[in-house]
Amino acid sequence: MSPLREKSTKLPFIVVLLALGTFLMVTSEFIIAGILPEMASDLDVSVSQAGLLITAFAVGQIVGAPAISVATRRLPKRSTLILALAVFAVGHVIAALSSSFTIVLTARVITALATGTFVAVASVVATSAAGSASASRAMGVMMSGMSLAIVAGVPLGSFVGQSIGWRGTFWALAALAVVASLIIGRFIPAEEHREEPSASSQFGVVRQGRLWLVLAATALVTGGFMATYSYISPLLTERTGLSEEVVPLVLVGFGIGALLGTNITGRLGDRKPLATFITTSVASALVLLLLIPLSTSVVPTIVLVFLLGLTGLGITSIATPLAVRFGHSGPALAAALTVSAFNVGIALVSWLAGKTLDSSLGVTGPEIVGVVMVGLGLIPLLILAAIRATRTDSPKASLSGQDEENSPDDPETSPALVAGAGA
Repeated sequence: MSPLREKSTKLPFIVVLLALGTFLMVTSEFIIAGILPEMASDLDVSVSQAGLLITAFAVGQIVGAPAISVATRRLPKRSTLILALAVFAVGHVIAALSSSFTIVLTARVITALATGTFVAVASVVATSAAGSASASRAMGVMMSGMSLAIVAGVPLGSFVGQSIGWRGTFWALAALAVVASLIIGRFIPAEEHREEPSASSQFGVVRQGRLWLVLAATALVTGGFMATYSYISPLLTERTGLSEEVVPLVLVGFGIGALLGTNITGRLGDRKPLATFITTSVASALVLLLLIPLSTSVVPTIVLVFLLGLTGLGITSIATPLAVRFGHSGPALAAALTVSAFNVGIALVSWLAGKTLDSSLGVTGPEIVGVVMVGLGLIPLLILAAIRATRTDSPKASLSGQDEENSPDDPETSPALVAGAGA
């Protein structure tokens, strides 16, 4: 193996560090579901009202990630990551010290702003450090932190919360954020001085039609598999017949599938990102479709939940690099908009799929919603594929002597990414 080949297959250590930071952030995001009744009782509100803590977090990321990415565009990326972790820690300390639901809700919004900023900037740093040829693989490794949070972080945090209280969990998350900021400050190198993109250049990405197609697909496909995951417990207990004690073990299988899926999709996505996105989405739709009739049997259901993690969360490693390629004039904003798209999908499905549970569809309603949403998500992806085919076959490109297959805007062959876009 040549030295060049060896270098191209080894990801920088900072990608792993950013994966650990993502693990911390996502654990905080999803842990609320496991300690919600305890928080509701302690803060003297109903469980449904306490559920606003989840909604507020999603909304905070939808609005905050793009806004903060633009506001911090002139800050060094390392400083922005450290600042995000510091704000993350402060948000948890404020919540842990307060007995007011309003203050805790506000603290969760602050924490969401920090989370959205961290994930968006970390995406830029990870893909830049890995280089354009390994950008999707780097995102796969970084987003493994999300899968690891589902497998280990959320169950462990819920256990800690039940043992020492939800405030103890929040103190632990704050302490870990401080440690993470020190490690990132130590190991992530300072950036070389470079001209930062102007605000007009950053906002120029919103005029990229193909970027919005990627964002639409991301929101719809994410919402599709999250429709099922968010309401998987009623399906497993009421339709499959599993006991409540077994449900967490099935969800661990989902997390293991997600851990594999993010890395596999990342590797495949470096060569054929759009084709990989489409294939993964189709596979996710098939899994959801099969889950409707087969969820009455235990073994097929367990296998399908694993496959749902494998296919569904796989898009997290491909959506951001693909969005950045189309929004290369403002990579940080493009990455932040992808974070928003993920959360738009989650917020939409938490309302829509929940409504179906009280309808005649019953516990299979979320799966039906999921199939429809993923199906709709395939539409913008197929439009992107048609645009690419048109560009590739364009007579103008042939007459001008340009090879469209090597165009910087062609997501299938030349991942002109953050590294060369002023990250």
